[in-house]
Amino acid sequence: MAAQPVPPAPPAQRSRSSVSAWRPRVPGVVEVFHAHFTGYAYPMHVHDAWTLLIVDDGAVRYDLDRHEHGTPHDTVTLLPPHVAHNGSPATAHGFRKRVLYLDSSRLGEDLIGAAVDGPGLRDPVLRRRVGQLHTALALPGDELEAESRLTLVGERLRAHLRPRSAPKDPRPDPGVARRLRELLDERVPRGLTLDEAAAAVHAHPAHLVRAFSGAYGIAPHQYLMSRRVERARRLLLAGRPAAEVATAAGFYDQAHLTRHFRKLVGVTPGRYRAR
Repeated sequence: MAAQPVPPAPPAQRSRSSVSAWRPRVPGVVEVFHAHFTGYAYPMHVHDAWTLLIVDDGAVRYDLDRHEHGTPHDTVTLLPPHVAHNGSPATAHGFRKRVLYLDSSRLGEDLIGAAVDGPGLRDPVLRRRVGQLHTALALPGDELEAESRLTLVGERLRAHLRPRSAPKDPRPDPGVARRLRELLDERVPRGLTLDEAAAAVHAHPAHLVRAFSGAYGIAPHQYLMSRRVERARRLLLAGRPAAEVATAAGFYDQAHLTRHFRKLVGVTPGRYRAR
């Protein structure tokens, strides 16, 4: 959305902005947009994608379908495509927001009406999951984690928009979980997307994540990272340099290896190899 300046303010309150935007390698995510605005207001406009918004500081007021809305801290805002809306800071301090633009593969256009009627979702679990999703999307190499988290976020959003037809928690499915584990074991360095896994084992992505987590007590992306770190340990002990190990074990780069290695082993790859 293109920001337009509001009328001139006193020097101490002049408009300030900082933004970052990128398109991750995660199917269904058109754009990730993080912004801090003070003194800016968006005119009425539309998107061709769903707008999933959380506000980390301050608040936004906006009009949607001729009704005024706001963004309290404990809410998730979901604005549907093709419906005009605007936006402006609710206070002089402005706001910090994180936005995901999602295409119709994640949320169908049949949900637009329900989103217009209730764009503000008071759901602390959903709010936390959206924040975790943003963290994963900011880390190259963690696309499987981001895709898994996005799948569960989409499922919860649909449950809000279609509460009467919200899916029940699936029963444990050890066969699906086992087949996914075997698939992950075969592709430790190469990895795979959640859609590829779902097609291979003939299961819905959300069911796949829940079945695996229920069977093994760990999410698929956590399992894959554990196997990659295990592989990295063996290669480091064999004397191979960390930069080479990162590629051989399936990490995006050496920084990606270091982040996950330190999380699971407690030291950096360099210190592990030296000892």
